[in-house]
Amino acid sequence: MIHDPEKLRDRAASALLAARTRTQALTTCVDEPDLTAQHSPLMSPLVWDLAHIGNQEEQWLMRAVGGLEALRPEIDSVYDAFEHPRAERPSLPLLAPTEAHSYVDEVRGRVLDVLEKTPLRGDRLVEQAFAFGMVAQHEQQHDETMLITHQLRRGPAALTAPPPPDTAEGVVGPEVLVPSGHFTMGTSREPWALDNERPAHHRLLPAFRIDTTPVSNAAYLWFIEDGGYRESRWWAPEGWRMVCENKLEAPLFWRREGSGWVRRSFGVTEPIAPEEPVLHVSWYEADAYARWAGRRLPSEAEWEKAARWDPHTGYSRRYPWGDEDPGPEHANLGQRHLRPAPVGSYPEGESPLGVRQLIGDVWEWTSGDFLPYPGFQAFPYREYSEVFFGDAYKVLRGGSFAVDPVACRGTFRNWDLPVRRQIFAGFRTARDAGPEDA
Repeated sequence: MIHDPEKLRDRAASALLAARTRTQALTTCVDEPDLTAQHSPLMSPLVWDLAHIGNQEEQWLMRAVGGLEALRPEIDSVYDAFEHPRAERPSLPLLAPTEAHSYVDEVRGRVLDVLEKTPLRGDRLVEQAFAFGMVAQHEQQHDETMLITHQLRRGPAALTAPPPPDTAEGVVGPEVLVPSGHFTMGTSREPWALDNERPAHHRLLPAFRIDTTPVSNAAYLWFIEDGGYRESRWWAPEGWRMVCENKLEAPLFWRREGSGWVRRSFGVTEPIAPEEPVLHVSWYEADAYARWAGRRLPSEAEWEKAARWDPHTGYSRRYPWGDEDPGPEHANLGQRHLRPAPVGSYPEGESPLGVRQLIGDVWEWTSGDFLPYPGFQAFPYREYSEVFFGDAYKVLRGGSFAVDPVACRGTFRNWDLPVRRQIFAGFRTARDAGPEDA
């Protein structure tokens, strides 16, 4: 964890550069009609995301931090995510792709000057380069959103990447015991942690058992073939309604072909890979599978304890493997690959308890609603977290192959509606410890 101001300045510059490189790749690999089209009412046109990235950077770093005059104040409303739902955005007076690229380039040039000249102290917004880290995370989050749009887009493949390494060796058992006791949840020290990750606080949990890996496609197929989508007893009422109204029978992008199943992945139709974590399932589907398996989804606190708690020291790590930043040997992150690695991969990213793939590969649904931690304070604006708190949203943890390391850590919290299937989400299951664990 870096705290030195000048090193944080360098880290911020690198994070902003990496995010922009990825944004450019996602918005230059298709022609203008694909940039301006809405490929799903659940998603924005790619060109909206592009200019929104620049507008947020202008507002927070040029104006709020740098005190510079606004470049394009007239477009603030157009790119306000709270003012315009995604389904309405194609009808807005959006910047054309060429103009949007020019705009984000101009903003970035001025922001780098601001970063070079700003003292990283004396104000909470710039302390430890927070605002710059926040904007880099924001851009990477929209890059993941744009990658989801690419997955929803019809047409030939526009993106390629090598497959992830298969390092699934030496997994010890299907589940591990996490002993009862206190652990520290959240953080008060991570420089770029967002408001919903704060503050650090103690949690007391009873003993529980959790899967060593995410649920695989092969395991999920057993649920399908056993009639999982045809029996209401496994489903929450709202989930069963979703299944019936939409005639669901498998995860999103799956379809039967002959005696088996295939899926569509970034413009390519391919057989289901049985060894990979199941992907594109809603919270309701994850919950139904867990009930069918005689288990449950882990709570958010259980997930974080399994990911961060070291039983030998009692310390909560930044990541399952320790405090050092993620490397390619630890986790499948950053769009290096366009799919999850086989379950059990990345042994060097294993937690002290022997749990794998807690970071990267697939977002993991937890049982919990998105709620504030004790002592939560909204910063720097209510609309990042506070307006979403309540029982409407479920929490996801861990990050997916589409998440950049700057926007992924052991404390990072994602959230979405329980019906959402287009996101890169899977899950693992848990259960209460039994008498044999005493």
